[in-house]
Amino acid sequence: MAKSSQTPGSALSALLDKHELNPFSLSKQIGMSNSAVRQIVTGTSKVTVPTALRLAKFFGTSPDYWLDLQRETDYASAAKDRELQADLKTISKVSSTGKKTRRQ
Repeated sequence: MAKSSQTPGSALSALLDKHELNPFSLSKQIGMSNSAVRQIVTGTSKVTVPTALRLAKFFGTSPDYWLDLQRETDYASAAKDRELQADLKTISKVSSTGKKTRRQ
């Protein structure tokens, strides 16, 4: 997977600038609340499938564009989560018989 520093919020912010829009005007045109759009821009809220569909329709992108950005952002965040990384080290793979293999 290619690493990208672009997040859904930064991509949305760039598109808002490009089209001389603000979160309020976008929110009215795509049927979302102003606060929901602002939270995506600031990275405090994630892009959901319904939101991806709305943004894709409005900006002429694909829903996958928005969902891929969100997924990559989520993966990057999980990779930095030390507690999660420690937990993952304790999980063993399942064997072909469905039984837990011994961790080595």
